[in-house]
Amino acid sequence: MRTKIKFFITLLAVVSVMISCDDYLDILPEGEQNSENYFNSQQEYEDALIGVYDLLGTNYLNHILGEIASDNSLCGGENPTDVLDWQQIDDMTHNPDNEALRNVWKWMYAGISRANYIVEFQDKIDFERKPELLAENLFLRSYYYFELVKFFGDVPLIVDKRISVEESQSIDRTPASEVYAQLENDLNKAISSLPWGQAQEGRATKGAALALLGKIYLYQEKYNEAAIALNEVINSGQYQLLEDFSKIFLNEYENNAESVFEIQYSIGVEGGNYGQLEYVEGNVAAGFMSPEFKVMPGTDGTPADWAPYGSATGRQGNTFSTPVQELYDQYDPDDTRLAPTMFDIEEFVSTRPTVTFNERWEYTGYYNHKYMVYQEANLPDVVITHGNNYRAIRYSDVLLMAAEANLLATNPVSDPQALLDMVRDRAFGDTNHRIPATLENILQERRLELAGEGHRFFDQVRTGQTSSIPGFQTGKNELFPIPRIEIELAGNRWQQNSGY
Repeated sequence: MRTKIKFFITLLAVVSVMISCDDYLDILPEGEQNSENYFNSQQEYEDALIGVYDLLGTNYLNHILGEIASDNSLCGGENPTDVLDWQQIDDMTHNPDNEALRNVWKWMYAGISRANYIVEFQDKIDFERKPELLAENLFLRSYYYFELVKFFGDVPLIVDKRISVEESQSIDRTPASEVYAQLENDLNKAISSLPWGQAQEGRATKGAALALLGKIYLYQEKYNEAAIALNEVINSGQYQLLEDFSKIFLNEYENNAESVFEIQYSIGVEGGNYGQLEYVEGNVAAGFMSPEFKVMPGTDGTPADWAPYGSATGRQGNTFSTPVQELYDQYDPDDTRLAPTMFDIEEFVSTRPTVTFNERWEYTGYYNHKYMVYQEANLPDVVITHGNNYRAIRYSDVLLMAAEANLLATNPVSDPQALLDMVRDRAFGDTNHRIPATLENILQERRLELAGEGHRFFDQVRTGQTSSIPGFQTGKNELFPIPRIEIELAGNRWQQNSGY
């Protein structure tokens, strides 16, 4: 039986070589064991690599923002000022002082800095697994950089070392095209050394690197290259769609046959709190996006029967990212994806007389069913510590990206109709609901298939389908603003993104 890779690192002296919580710059430590005399064994390289994986846990924020910034969801929460940074992004009123955006920036650069630490000392010693370890490291760094480019466009590109405070004053933002070129080179290099399968779940594979490369090509409208990379994933035979869509996001079906890359989360260890969510080892997104069930007034205080959701011990769910009615209406009544995607809370409580819930701000009647809080050993905090893995790249995502790429490629390598049909046939359980593989239909299928997974806003931006996003300003909101404090840390040398 394979075991999950645990994304935490022991707080030994080695932590001093990792990233500061305040910014992405590495502060070189003092003392007998420091960054310069580390990496003397394979185990030390392996421990440092776990530190690079660890920052994947912060992806909960990218996930949430990718939904509430889109036309899929409202911000929700307790009231109009609950996590004001998220409310502003939902309303498209965010500015360079938005702390959520700064967290995305500094957490992604934290992962990059940890990866660069390994790159900086990659030649210190040799061991048999080193080519594969370095390939995993390049995949992770590429993942973090891709998130940064999606959010901010041009970003500083640092690939061979950590940087000092002094060096940070002379580093410029790198054009997104050059960042993409680096990621293409890194991923192609990683692909050659990565295996198709890993003994430990959650580690990067050849399929994950090819899928990420194909996505990066697609974002640049390099359709021929995207089609080739994604086609290699499909032809590998390593992945298949689960027959039952409703099982994909259940905790007992983590790392299933259609999971190309999955971010692992743990329960039973918390590590952080509401003020330090980057340290939480569970998936914070599940607690933030779930409904808040409660015991009916007048009962004896015994928790109501809301199983399998929520906590058996009391309050849970912060009710953020509430899906809108317009999204619900997009689904055909025969589409088996509807119920597993959008949790209809009024239908749920209608058959449970002892259960009620708090509607809270921007209540729509729906919650993200793909990332619900389940009753589990999620101590010590039943709200922010959850074991729901984040399905970062699913096989259906690969199929739909490949359908889009092949449709638009000058030299297609696969039939976009067949690729779209695979996703539609699984969704409806038959071949009677097939539709033509037009670009409009493929993009609509992405919305239906991937709703609630954090991809929608970025799909809308890259395809120019932003008119349905409330408050969206063309020429401005395609990118988020560079955090003001990061511009100041760089000596006020960077130009802010347009419109901010």
